[in-house]
Amino acid sequence: MLTISQVSERTGLTPYTIRYYEKIGVLQEPNRRNGRTRIYTESEVSYIQCLIRLKKLGLSLEEITEFTRDGCVLDKIQKGEEVANFTPALHIRIEILEKHLVELESKRQELECMISLANEKIALYQKLTKDDIVM
Repeated sequence: MLTISQVSERTGLTPYTIRYYEKIGVLQEPNRRNGRTRIYTESEVSYIQCLIRLKKLGLSLEEITEFTRDGCVLDKIQKGEEVANFTPALHIRIEILEKHLVELESKRQELECMISLANEKIALYQKLTKDDIVM
């Protein structure tokens, strides 16, 4: 069992952020020791790390809440639950990820243009400085 401080160290989230995620329903409230101190399992830490990856993808907290509404579906399926039980949830996840994939592809194109422009400028500036040295 881990305290909120230990979870914070392992995930990089502040205790405030972890409590906020609990408050808005992105995370379920953990069990408490003596009714006060939050205690987390390894499974909950893995779940938080999954949330962090979804956030890095650019999903909003609302989308993450929707995405994770049924918990870790893959774990449940691996433990023997029927895939058919999660078909609606899987379709929602596909829809959310496809939307973000389109956005990421657009950002990639923008970045490739910016990289190309930066490389052109570097080449130009290097040429100019070489010309200056020769003169």
